[in-house]
Amino acid sequence: MAAQERGEDAAGYAERGSTLLPGAVVWTKTSGGSAVLPDGCMDLLWTEGRLFVAGPDTRAYAPDATAPVRYVGVRFAPGTAPALLGVPAHELRDRRVDLADLWSGAEVRRLTARVDAAADPAAALERLAHERADRAPAPDPLLTRVVARLNAGRGVAETAAAVGLGARQLHRRALPAFGYGPKTLARVLRLQRALALARGGLGQAETAAVAGFADQAHLARDVKELTGLSLGALLRGSTPRGAVSHDEPAGQANRSTPLPSGSSTTAYR
Repeated sequence: MAAQERGEDAAGYAERGSTLLPGAVVWTKTSGGSAVLPDGCMDLLWTEGRLFVAGPDTRAYAPDATAPVRYVGVRFAPGTAPALLGVPAHELRDRRVDLADLWSGAEVRRLTARVDAAADPAAALERLAHERADRAPAPDPLLTRVVARLNAGRGVAETAAAVGLGARQLHRRALPAFGYGPKTLARVLRLQRALALARGGLGQAETAAVAGFADQAHLARDVKELTGLSLGALLRGSTPRGAVSHDEPAGQANRSTPLPSGSSTTAYR
């Protein structure tokens, strides 16, 4: 599938579909941090001199406005990053972790220098991820089916039955792949469907019905619990109160610049 380009927005964010990694998105960010909303994804990120990983979020993440302003990332489709990174997703849930904590320090220094020196760091990071993916096990097709069904609004019990698993079996398979159980993944994916519909101009009652919520009140509760804001405030570009600044990379405990995931699913989009 050809890469789809999205021009840079007012927050300095731009993205395109990866030409090397199925379902992945390559993004760049060149200005201050805006809140990142849960999307079921994990990211491999670079800022000059550092490679790190953003785990799957369960709530809004608010980067420090004073953080470095140039970031590049590869955002992986739900369930596809753990095999490439070599770590279960639930160990990275709601965290930002230095890549050297997951891979050999010498290898990470070499790879960091390679991206630092590249004329196009986004393309270099994408190639790095592709090379690693080539050596990693392929994503579990069963879990790909799970994501597709949940993203289509199917229930967890129905999805488990469709893929030939019991509810507990599906939960055990989901944790290392997605970072949380299928019910949470379903909520996050439903949130993203609702945001896309609302940003497209659909009214809140219609958004709730189309996205799969029981009613508008259910939509309002879920959006507030997952993002810290009402849907209307998100659409106006407000910053979530109480958004969590997650773990910083090991060895950086005294840094005052939390690291953003860079997901396109930000409060400012």
